Amino acid sequence: MTAIFESLRECLVRELPVGLATVVAVDSVPGAELPPLGAKLLVRPGEPPLGSLGDAGLDRAVARDLGAALELGRTATRHYGRHGEARANEVSVFLESFAAPPRMVVFGAMDFTGALARLAKLLGYRVTVCDPRPVFATRSRFPMADEVVVDWPDRYLAKVGGTLGARDALCVLTHDPKFDVPAIIGALRTEVGYIGAMGSRRTVAERNARLSQAGVAAEELARVMAPIGIDIGSRTPEETAVSICAEIIAVRAGRASAASLRDLAGPIHVGRQ
Repeated sequence: MTAIFESLRECLVRELPVGLATVVAVDSVPGAELPPLGAKLLVRPGEPPLGSLGDAGLDRAVARDLGAALELGRTATRHYGRHGEARANEVSVFLESFAAPPRMVVFGAMDFTGALARLAKLLGYRVTVCDPRPVFATRSRFPMADEVVVDWPDRYLAKVGGTLGARDALCVLTHDPKFDVPAIIGALRTEVGYIGAMGSRRTVAERNARLSQAGVAAEELARVMAPIGIDIGSRTPEETAVSICAEIIAVRAGRASAASLRDLAGPIHVGRQ
């Protein structure tokens, strides 16, 4: 048990994802050997589980479910048969996810970026601002960001894209084809849960044409929320940040009814096209 808690502590200190399963209840079954209360199993992505709940089949089932819960950042109690059978209620296991903070990567060092980074931090994101222009991508301009990177979007995504998952978000705010197009192509190669790109409807149409010419299929483009944000009539950087974060929350929650600007027509801002 000591090894489990030591590994858990190390993961928490290093902000690495880790899941802990604990047997919290067992039903009395005559002649059956059930796991003891408090038995634990620790799951770390890419590593073998630590500990045991007392049965190999139960360990496999719980490790599988805990891995899925950890990927989504969820904590729940699940019920199993004593050998891991589904739709049984002999063993109750508490699946506890200690997921690393979700990540938000923002491409483009501009005024909107600062407002978005501040709100994203309030929502619990670990924020990275990336821009290839060192005069704009500075710590002094974005002190609220966890990381400020001077690099081209596609080159940065080639390094970290494989670490982005369903809980993460990627926002392209650059308004410049030489940045936007490679950034979106790189983002589409990842498993990131949200991709949004800023721009007027004309800008989005022109950018989509460039992306299509670059070989991006229509079904891939459907992943991109552009124009970025939901329709709340935002004008200021702070209001736009609210619009973007509201859309990220809606996409993560599967709320297709949210009024995304991408799915509407007409002006994005009052009095502007």
